[in-house]
Amino acid sequence: MYRLWSLFDNSSARIAHVDLGLRLIGSNAGFADVFGLSVKELPGVSLVDLVHVRARDALTQRLLSLARGERSRFSDRVAALTCTGRASTALTGIAVTNDEGRIDSLVVLLELEPEAGTDGAPPAPTGLRKPLTRMEALVLEGVAAGMSTVQLASKLFLSRGGVEYHVSALMKNLEAANRSELVSRAYSAGLFRMGSWPPLVTEGFVE
Repeated sequence: MYRLWSLFDNSSARIAHVDLGLRLIGSNAGFADVFGLSVKELPGVSLVDLVHVRARDALTQRLLSLARGERSRFSDRVAALTCTGRASTALTGIAVTNDEGRIDSLVVLLELEPEAGTDGAPPAPTGLRKPLTRMEALVLEGVAAGMSTVQLASKLFLSRGGVEYHVSALMKNLEAANRSELVSRAYSAGLFRMGSWPPLVTEGFVE
């Protein structure tokens, strides 16, 4: 437990302590600041209420798998409801065991996408202008997996023109000049779930 609290004292980390009911026990100031709250306001708040509604089911299942001991940790990208709006966030969950070796709580760390480069330059325009529709998400997943227009049309029951329409809308949304740049910008913006293949768009980015 000493090591756990030493993490909370590390001001560079955004870290929270969560009970097995997925409610916050406590956090450091860095974690609370992400959501525009104080450390005194967070205890008792459900962790999954701090992410976009479409990301909650998947996050709940991953956290519960930690609580059940099915894994010791996981990392995924979610859309967090920050004080400035929705932001792509790398979330790591870690199971914490007591002296008897039983899991009694969880630790969660957040890492936000940087808003600017290390040289102070403004961020590259890789973020979404607006959330994806369900069909746009399916088309983006197919493009990222290397599927052709013909393959996508067959899979999604669209015409070739329909596929190209959605691809064009995606390129405009992500300010990409071609399909290769579209996929690169989608990965850069954190639109895909970490470690997934074929690529899957994180639910928090779909309206």
